[in-house]
Amino acid sequence: MFNKKILVVEDTELMQRLICDILRKEGYEVYSAYSGEEGLDMVSAVKPDLIILDIVMPGISGFDVCRILRADESNNLIPIIMLTAQDSEDDKLIGLEMGADDYIVKPFTSRELVSRVRNTLVRIERNRLANPLTGLCGNIEIQTELNHRLANNRQVAFIHGDIDNFKSFNDVYGFAKGDSAIKLTADIIRDAVQMAGNRDDFIGHIGGDDFIVITSWDKYEAICKLIIEDFDEKIINLYNEKDRKNGYIITKNRLGQMKKFPIITISLAVVTNENIKYENYLQVAEVAAEIKKHVKELAGSNYLKDRRNG
Repeated sequence: MFNKKILVVEDTELMQRLICDILRKEGYEVYSAYSGEEGLDMVSAVKPDLIILDIVMPGISGFDVCRILRADESNNLIPIIMLTAQDSEDDKLIGLEMGADDYIVKPFTSRELVSRVRNTLVRIERNRLANPLTGLCGNIEIQTELNHRLANNRQVAFIHGDIDNFKSFNDVYGFAKGDSAIKLTADIIRDAVQMAGNRDDFIGHIGGDDFIVITSWDKYEAICKLIIEDFDEKIINLYNEKDRKNGYIITKNRLGQMKKFPIITISLAVVTNENIKYENYLQVAEVAAEIKKHVKELAGSNYLKDRRNG
C-alpha cells in the first residue's frame, strides 16, 4: 500500500498539516489542495489513488466536488473519504449518496485516519481485481490465497468447478443468457459454501465458466454435493420449455456438424494436500486440470477427488 498517492482537499492550514504529516509517516505520497477548484485541477494533474475531501470550503463545497468527480467516468473509480467537523447524519447520507466511499468526523485520531485510508484502498483494490460479472475474486487473489495457505501448512481442499457444454448453451441462447448461467453458478457456489463450509473459506472466479473454492479437508465433500444438487435443480430453468422437455439442444459442434448437446452440468475437480505436499498454486492447478479432464468425461454433474499418495 506504500507510495499510493493521496490528495487532501482541505481549506485550513492546520488540518492540512495534521493529515499530511500522519499519512506521510505511513509512507503515502500526499498532495494538498486548499479549495474545491484547486482540488479538481489537481485530480487531473496528480491522478490520486484516494481523495480526502472536506465538506465545508469557500467556493465549491466538498459535496459539489464529489458530485463533479462522480459525473466524470475517468474519475468515477477514485475512492473519496469525506471530512467534516459536523457529526450530522444528513451530511453523511448526502455524501454517501453522491458516491463517497467513507466518512471521517473531526476531531479524529491518527489511528482512525490511517485505518480508514488503508481499509478504503484495500477494498477498492479488491473490487478492481474482482470479476466484474460475479464480483468474486479473480486469478491474482486466488493464487495469493492458496499460496498463503500452503505456506502456512493449512489444510487445503482446492475445488475447481467447470460448467459442461457451456459453449453450446451460449451459441443457442446468446451471451446474455450465458452471463445469467455464470451468475447463477456463482450464487449457487456462494450458498453451498455458506451452508456447508468454514467461515474463512475462499471463493474465486478464474473467468468464463471456471470457479474455485478453497476449503478444508472435512468440508469439500458436503460443499460439492450441495453445489451439484442446487445446480441441477436451478440451471434447467434457463432453458425454454421445448429444450427442457427434450433434455438437450441442437447446435453445431467445433467441427461445424449439427449435434445434440445435453442440459449443461457442472464438473468439480478436487485436490487436497492430505497426502501430497504442494508448494504453490501452479502445482495444485496442474493436478486439478488433470482431474477435471477425467470428471468431465462422466455423464451429468459430478465431483472427483485426486486419490494419489505422493
